[in-house]
Amino acid sequence: MGSDDRNNTIITPAADVVVVMVPFVAHGHLNQLIHLSRLISTYKIPVHFVTTTTHIRQVRSRLHDYSSDSAASNLIHFHEFPTPPFTSPAPNPSNRFPTHLQPSFDSAIHLRRPVAELILSLSSSTRRVAIVHDFLMSYVVQDVKTIPNAESYIFRPISAFDFFWRTWERMNRPFPVDPEMLKRLPSNDGCFSPEFIDFVNLHRPHVGFHVGELFDSSRAIEAEYLEYFEREEMIGNKKLWAIGPLNHVEKRFSTVSKDLHSKCMQWLDMQPPTSVVYVSFGTTTTFTDEQITELAIGLERSKLRFIWVVRAADKGDVFGDEAKMADLPEGFEERVKGRGLVVRGWAPQTEILGHVATGGFMTHCGWNSCTESISRGVPMATWPMHSDQPRNAFLITDVLRIGLVVNDWEHRDELVKSVVVEDVVRRLMDSKEGGEVRKRAVELADKVQRSVAVGGECGEEIDSFISHINRHAWIAIGP
Repeated sequence: MGSDDRNNTIITPAADVVVVMVPFVAHGHLNQLIHLSRLISTYKIPVHFVTTTTHIRQVRSRLHDYSSDSAASNLIHFHEFPTPPFTSPAPNPSNRFPTHLQPSFDSAIHLRRPVAELILSLSSSTRRVAIVHDFLMSYVVQDVKTIPNAESYIFRPISAFDFFWRTWERMNRPFPVDPEMLKRLPSNDGCFSPEFIDFVNLHRPHVGFHVGELFDSSRAIEAEYLEYFEREEMIGNKKLWAIGPLNHVEKRFSTVSKDLHSKCMQWLDMQPPTSVVYVSFGTTTTFTDEQITELAIGLERSKLRFIWVVRAADKGDVFGDEAKMADLPEGFEERVKGRGLVVRGWAPQTEILGHVATGGFMTHCGWNSCTESISRGVPMATWPMHSDQPRNAFLITDVLRIGLVVNDWEHRDELVKSVVVEDVVRRLMDSKEGGEVRKRAVELADKVQRSVAVGGECGEEIDSFISHINRHAWIAIGP
């Protein structure tokens, strides 16, 4: 995927506009901005993707087309910068929030100087440098406001639904909204660790000089909440583009090893349509052995087909995928052989969700997983763990009505028993209620697919963003 600037030397010819991507150092966030880098590069705009040396290793290990020779990919240039070493504790199943990643998050703030130097270097040979950064890298890009021909855009990797409610509450409810919705909305209690809240507050003072905001979402999915956020009380004079879901970009590229892809796809090819439930809880979830056992028993007793990704949560140094999340019950894999496939390590999620045999998705409700499932018309069984996931789950089950609840946020600290897992899986996959949920999921997927097709709404939004960063009249943006 493009040239690899290992020594961080700028090797691109002079360009009219260049984009610098500064993702947050967690897999889901990196993944989204890789997709956006690919999309922007198709407009013949050079993209400079900046992260830590450790996380460039992650990109190489998980995106197997890293060295693709496509014309678009050759416009993407990776810059890896070392950060101070840190101690990475093991994931702790007693903490729902992945506190073991906090040292990695903290280390990333040391990117400030090299990122500023890179942007300054690029600014000397181009008319405009557009910096697209995760909110959680606002401290790192704070020097952009001192570079006359550079401007920044905040990328929002979460749902507009979750972000609207968080912002509306933090701004002391600037206008009235649906009171019934407000009553039913999951609380933010327990979503984040105290250390992460401190980390978020480190970035807040460095927000405000950006030009606009980019959402990895679609008006086809959550127009109402994007429109709420566009109100002057919320966004002021900033611009907003809903350019997602960005997972559609992945269809143009192969992102998993051929061996793993073949194993999963060959197994799915042998299953009837919409008969398989896919079970995966993302890169930051750590279950107790007791919870793993209950989940396994529930899947076994459901008598339904499934693919279950059993992997360790990412560590602070992002490696160690070969470790199991936990030991499965003795004899489990033998007993479910033929109707259940256990995948340890990395799985081709988008391909699994897109396969005709996949009929349901048990998920932690990370926004990437939600949009991947929505885009493919796969109904969800929701089991949120932390961060934006509780409200994403509510969006799925109560607003869009394309999923069923495994465990709601109010009961987050309770063990989910096997009987619950069995019941929800059966209802989702083989009941009138599940059929209605699936019908709505398929209808929404059709809307989303039309929005990302040529001439669709998503294309119009990204065209608008590209036109904006290419504009010739310089507009001074104040703090």
